[in-house]
Amino acid sequence: MGQQPLWLLLLVLACCSAMGARLVWLQLLHGPEFREMADENRIRLMPRSPMRGRLLDRHGRVLATNRLTYNLYIQPREVGDDRWPVLRDQLVRVVGVGASALDENRRSGANPEGYRIELAGPLTPQQVLRFREQADQLRGAEVDVDVLRSYPNGSLAAHVLGYTSGITGEEYDRLRSEGYRIRDRIGRSGVEKVYESHLRGEWGGQQLEVNAAGQVQRVLGDKPAKAGKDLLLTLDLDLQRAAERALNGVRKGAIVAMDPQTGSIRALASRPTFDPNVFSDGPTTAQWNDLNRPEAPLLNRAFQGFPPASTFKIVTTIAGIESGKYTAGSTVPTMNSFCYYGQCYADHGAFGAIGFPFALAVSSNSFYYQVGLKVGPDELFKAARRMGYGSLTGVELTEEDTPGLLGDQAWKKEALGEPWTPVDTITSAIGQGAVTVTPIQMARLYAAVANGGWLVTPHLVERPTPRTWIGLRPDTLRVLRQGLRDVVTSGTATILNDPSLPPVAGKTGTGEDPPRPDHAWFGGYAPAGKPTLVIIAFGENSGGYGGTVAAPMVKALMTTWFRGAVPQPTSQKN
Repeated sequence: MGQQPLWLLLLVLACCSAMGARLVWLQLLHGPEFREMADENRIRLMPRSPMRGRLLDRHGRVLATNRLTYNLYIQPREVGDDRWPVLRDQLVRVVGVGASALDENRRSGANPEGYRIELAGPLTPQQVLRFREQADQLRGAEVDVDVLRSYPNGSLAAHVLGYTSGITGEEYDRLRSEGYRIRDRIGRSGVEKVYESHLRGEWGGQQLEVNAAGQVQRVLGDKPAKAGKDLLLTLDLDLQRAAERALNGVRKGAIVAMDPQTGSIRALASRPTFDPNVFSDGPTTAQWNDLNRPEAPLLNRAFQGFPPASTFKIVTTIAGIESGKYTAGSTVPTMNSFCYYGQCYADHGAFGAIGFPFALAVSSNSFYYQVGLKVGPDELFKAARRMGYGSLTGVELTEEDTPGLLGDQAWKKEALGEPWTPVDTITSAIGQGAVTVTPIQMARLYAAVANGGWLVTPHLVERPTPRTWIGLRPDTLRVLRQGLRDVVTSGTATILNDPSLPPVAGKTGTGEDPPRPDHAWFGGYAPAGKPTLVIIAFGENSGGYGGTVAAPMVKALMTTWFRGAVPQPTSQKN
């Protein structure tokens, strides 16, 4: 009993030591960690996504904008596996979403960083209202607004505009240093991708202090989101609509309309097409399967190479005159069947001895067989490269731009291991064989003829772009312009010789693609004397002729573009 004070003192000292050690452990060793945990429970970060910049046509009409949507989320750090079944059943009753769907979305959205998980969306206004009425009983769940890309014209100009979709985990790891968030959306193709940094804007948000019930006590900080910048494109909405309608007559094809003086693209359409809005909400399985069908609706055919057929006779004309093997006034005999090197090649008519303008007008194959053989493959492909064939165009959509193919002697030896023959020269001279050209490349060629010899750079946003002087002789330009005009007035495209239109000049082409149906081409410009618009129309495996399939498409666009520009005769009243 005499030692009781000593034992009591030791007990008190032990308790004090334990409490002191615990305080040291809590405050000194793990103080920052617990302070951070406390702040996480007390402070809420409410991010504000930026509004993406709009895409506008050249007159400021909206091509792509944004729409608000409401989604249901949970905070995984507040809702563990023990609480989840109760909260899930409450959400089923309040929001009306199936339990299995909520379970699956929670499981698939789990992430090690603890970011909130999207459970359902987009919600209807009624669902949002019911949730907010009972939000106090749904701790750990929240409804928040999201900004989705919207294309009010549906599939119009889809291959130019492109689309956006949610950022992936791998992309987030790579781009988080640039200000991207796990909920960000990013441009995937077209202008949306190329001008991502211009359009995206910057995130903002609020830092809120909440109590134990999750109720907001005060705002600790506020940073407004910075909207992305609008982007004015060179497209003309009316002409783009006309291009889309014109392509309804073919299953696959493309149209390019361009200012021949500057390279500004006024319309660019490809068929089949797609609706970029499906990527905003996320495509369903059926939609994804449709996007990946064999016809390839996501493929931009304006940048794919196809045999140019008789449109290539412009190049052969240039080679003939610029090489000095022919003059502007030279004539060549034509025949129904041209035989050379043990083979005969049919033509659709014998016109006697004719010159270059008439040969272009009637699209005489036998004429150009002989021109090709006389100038040879070197001069032929030299002229093609001079006009921009075989190289990229410089358009902003660099990942889609392709050089086509100029299958010359070196290519044949390397690719096929075979020597060049006169047959190769004959077929190349009329745009067949191992020669492919993209519609946008062809637009550059016709622009060069229209503007007097400048190779322009096609572009979708007004900016300084280079023009290359190719230095065609005046006689060459005169022959080309006369021949292309004669195509419309008395040749293979008289459908465009319409008094309601300004004078049109151009060239038809019908490309063989055995065993599939033929391709149809028309390239041209107007007004013939002072061109302001170049149009290339292409029908892939349409089975028709350039003059019957592609030329009517061009007429539809020119009717839209030049509406009211040509004075109509008025009747006299007695």
